[in-house]
Amino acid sequence: MTTEDARLKKLKLRAWRRGFREADLILGPFADKHVSSFSPEELDWFERLLEQPDQDLYGWILETQPTPAEFDGELMSRLKTFRDEVYAKGMAGGS
Repeated sequence: MTTEDARLKKLKLRAWRRGFREADLILGPFADKHVSSFSPEELDWFERLLEQPDQDLYGWILETQPTPAEFDGELMSRLKTFRDEVYAKGMAGGS
């Protein structure tokens, strides 16, 4: 396993195992789908994002709290779009 592979595996695990189930259900699948295609800078951003307190991060994802400038941008927009896709599938599956 390369250092890069180990980093991706660790990020995916951290995204799934934050201890805040609602965030896990968005961040885990997002990581599974996207981190392998992230640039080194995007991986750094995601790693910093995962270091944030659960309640803050979840509030940013749901847009119940403003996202700080250092995390607001294209990747956060992709994460929020992914959130909407996950919710849409869940709602369609529950009908």
